[in-house]
Formats: sequence, C-alpha cells, structure tokens
Amino acid sequence: MKRILLFAATNLAVLVLLGIIAQVLGVDRFLVGTGLNIPGLLIFSAIFGMGGSIISLLISKWAAKRSVGAQVIEQPRTQTEQWLVETVRRQAQGAGIGMPEVAIYSSPEPNAFATGANRNSALVAVSTGLLEQMSAEEVEAVLGHEVSHVANGDMVTLTLLQGVLNTFVIALSRVIGHLVDQALSRGQTSRGPGIGYFLTSMVMQIVFGFLASLIVMAFSRYREFHADAGGARLAGRGKMIAVLERLRQLHEPSQLPSSMAAFGINGGLGDGLRKLLMTHPPLEERIAALRQQG
Repeated sequence: MKRILLFAATNLAVLVLLGIIAQVLGVDRFLVGTGLNIPGLLIFSAIFGMGGSIISLLISKWAAKRSVGAQVIEQPRTQTEQWLVETVRRQAQGAGIGMPEVAIYSSPEPNAFATGANRNSALVAVSTGLLEQMSAEEVEAVLGHEVSHVANGDMVTLTLLQGVLNTFVIALSRVIGHLVDQALSRGQTSRGPGIGYFLTSMVMQIVFGFLASLIVMAFSRYREFHADAGGARLAGRGKMIAVLERLRQLHEPSQLPSSMAAFGINGGLGDGLRKLLMTHPPLEERIAALRQQG
C-alpha cells in the first residue's frame, strides 16, 4: 500500500512545486497574458504533467527508502536475510524480471511493498513486523505478491495514468483561474493575469489533484487483484489465500506513509465512501477473487 500513496503524494507535491515555479518564471503570463492561449496551455500542461509524474517515478526507490528507513540487504548476515534474498531471486526468475533490491524496514505492522522505475531494477521491502508475525509460507506469498507488482509493470502504468491526469489538472485549473480572473476584472483591460488567477489556479490545481488521486486509487485497487493472482502463481494459491486471511485476522490499518500505501500488501478494511480513498480492495473481496480462480 505504501508505494501508491507515496507516489501520489510525491507527484502532487512535485506538481504544486512546478506550478509555483511556472508562475515565478512568468510562464502563466505568457499563457493567459492577453487571452487564453489554448495550444500553448495544452503543450505546457502535457510537459509539466508528464514531467511531474516521471520525476515521481524516477525518485520512487529513493523516496521509499527514505520514508520508511529501509535498509537494503547488501550481504545477508542472518539466515532470515539469506532466505529473503533467495526467495525473491527465485520468484524474480519465475516472473522473468531482474533481481530486485531486497530491504527490511522497522515497523510492527506486518507489511511489504515494491517500487522502482524499472522492472529489472526494482526494490522489494518487508517490515520487521511481517517477519516476526508471519510464517515463512505466508511471507513467501507476500513476496510473490510484491514481485508480481514489479513484473506487471504497475509503477510504469501508474506513471502514464498519473501523467495524463496531471495534464488535465494543470490545464483545467488554469482555465478556471482565467475565467475567475476575467469575472473579477469585469471586462477591464488587463496586461496579464491578476491575483484572482494565481490564487484560483493554485487552489483548483490542489482540488483537481486530489480528485485525480481518487482515480489513481481506483487503478490501484484494480491492480491488486492481478498482483494477488501473480502471487498465487509464484507461491501457491493456498499460501496467498492464507496470508490474506491472516491479515484480515490481524485487522490492522496500514501504517505506511500515505504516498506508499498502494504498493503494500496490507490495505486494511473499508466500505462506503472510505473505500474510495483506499489503495487496496477489502480483504474479503481479494480472498473471494482468489477462491473463484480455483
């Protein structure tokens, strides 16, 4: 769950920062100086929108390690670390991807996540709580789930989706900012956008960015079913169902940073409006989907 929320939060932060930079450099004055320059706005939105998403992807491993304090296993020092590395290596070979970095981070919550810009150079991290509270078979299923996220290219697909959404967020926020600015000026001739434009476009960029994140969350929930199926192929359907049942028994909400939550294994429980903000489907739905595959 961590990877998506971390990615989404990082993306929104980058998007807002790029918007501020654009205003400071006077780019917005060029786009709406004497009227709305639609072609220029669309080009600007696409460049900044995709750029923000790609930057978020490129720093995803670094951000993930920093956010949870994950320590990469360079040389296994214990049997547990050796087993983790060998299990991930075997599953990566089975999934047809390069060997990911394997890391452990300190957290009492049983969770794990995978992230990275390249499916052949990813990161798979597990919490100390996962290793302490679950059996080797359950941990194996969790690792299979995370390796499947990498093999499915979920981070790259998410980046493309987020980039398209960013483009609309930037463009629509500035169109609305321009309309508000025009209304406030009451038809008076202006040499450039006023304070109404800058404030409105920035606020709408944040609002639309949040709404776009709901679409990203929905995509994340959809991809979880595929990662569960991949984990079942790599570790066994019985083990995958067992670990989800175990997570349901623990009934602990994810403590991963919001920007990373979508790429974890433990998405928690939820229904109604709360479900719209979840990066994972309810555990009951995931278990039922796996059982139906049999």
